[in-house]
Amino acid sequence: MSHAVPLLHDFLLESAQRLPDKVALVCRAERLTYREIDARSNALAHTLIRSGVRRGDRVVVFADNTAETAIAFWAVLKANAIVSVVNPLTKADKLAYVLNDCRAAALISDAHLAPAITDAVRQTSHLHTLIVSGDVGATALADLDGPTLMTWAAALEGGDRSTPPPRGCIDLDLAAIVYTSGSTGEPKGVMLTHRNMLTAAASISTYLEIQGDDVILCVLPLAFDYGLYQMIMAFRAGARLVLERSFTYPAQVLHVVVDEEVTGFPGVPTIFAIMAGLKNLGDYDFSRVRFVTNTAAALPEKHIEMLKVWFPRAKIFSMYGLTECKRCTYLPPADIERKPTSVGIAIPNTELWIVDEHDNRVPPGEVGELVIRGATVMKGYWEKPAATAKRLRPGPVPGEQVLYTGDYCRLDEDGYLYFVGRMDDIIKSRGEKVAPREIEMVLTNVPGVKEVAVIGVDDDVLGQAAKAFVVLDEGASLTERELRRECQQRLESYMVPKYIELIDHLPTTTSGKISKTGLS
Repeated sequence: MSHAVPLLHDFLLESAQRLPDKVALVCRAERLTYREIDARSNALAHTLIRSGVRRGDRVVVFADNTAETAIAFWAVLKANAIVSVVNPLTKADKLAYVLNDCRAAALISDAHLAPAITDAVRQTSHLHTLIVSGDVGATALADLDGPTLMTWAAALEGGDRSTPPPRGCIDLDLAAIVYTSGSTGEPKGVMLTHRNMLTAAASISTYLEIQGDDVILCVLPLAFDYGLYQMIMAFRAGARLVLERSFTYPAQVLHVVVDEEVTGFPGVPTIFAIMAGLKNLGDYDFSRVRFVTNTAAALPEKHIEMLKVWFPRAKIFSMYGLTECKRCTYLPPADIERKPTSVGIAIPNTELWIVDEHDNRVPPGEVGELVIRGATVMKGYWEKPAATAKRLRPGPVPGEQVLYTGDYCRLDEDGYLYFVGRMDDIIKSRGEKVAPREIEMVLTNVPGVKEVAVIGVDDDVLGQAAKAFVVLDEGASLTERELRRECQQRLESYMVPKYIELIDHLPTTTSGKISKTGLS
């Protein structure tokens, strides 16, 4: 199946034509083939159009990592609409904000989320269609005024399964709006075109060498772009996706990894920290795992060494990116020994450089703001022109826009990137700029330390002082004094945290990253 202009859902259409009877998705007891996912998403796409969804309308999918969520994602694209997957942990007020911000025409969800749905829908006026899986009758949804309510079963029964609706988009049209977590203020909707997402999937798949015989685990929320792209890349290659709700029950997930003979294991530092605390990790046979990926921050060296032991045959990819351009860099596995703290080189078909506050490019070794140029760069923030203008600015070629990431980084003499910290996170102490990430890396590498978060707190003398929150491994007995001594040995004096607090656990965002919001 070839089209003059490829669109994102062609990944599913082409794999379904080429490998109709291959299992595409494993989700707990369900095993769905490419043919079944294609047919169900066709049916749902026709139903969306019949319910009034038009080209360019926004459809929100508010649901867990389930087969229904995967099907809904592809269906919205086939309906020539724009999909926004929202994390099921999102509270009603924030869901209402998202629905109103993008003026969603339809909402696809699950009955167990009825309390949040009912509260949110009552605060919206644009929504005309609500499709819900699960037992709707036992919830308040049945009595909800406003949008037309349809069960998942009825939505699939009413549509043509054999062919998708007529194509109405070109690759410059928006495919998705991904809402950032909004840890500082309101969430912003990152606008991604079909071309943005096709390019990102192709680029990342290239360096990971994803093949049709891969079996890719996804425990990350599909609402998080890192999770969503596991499905997109698997379907692009005709591979199999093993979808899990979360890593809350690690032993259960790791049994699935073994049973399904998983070859690709994408994680974040919090997942690897949980694994490090498991006593029986040696009992699992991970010999089929061929690649492990990490994003959010460079892996602590301690975790790199652990990953080599846990996954003896795997290539380990340390990566860095942000929702606004999906992925910026990856560290080739061959370089992880000699440059363990680097997040690597630009992904294929992307350029990067670093500028000072006057927008001059800086030499190797100097810290500045990272700038990204490439076809993965977002279209902008949905209806937020001021925020967009801060991030997207004129590039070297007249008429183009490049992404100013808001991240402090530096390049070494070989052109390898090192992430220093979010510009918003930098602590100004004694007139010096202190990157929390550098303190966190030192403390995380101390034996017995599980996780660390460092923030700046107001200080009468220093202006701001660094404060470290440290979670210890089970059974570890480190003291604050011992941890401070480690910092004094490895950090410049102005970077040593003034305060170190031992706590039981760190808060995390819905995407599994450590959340500093609320720490004080």
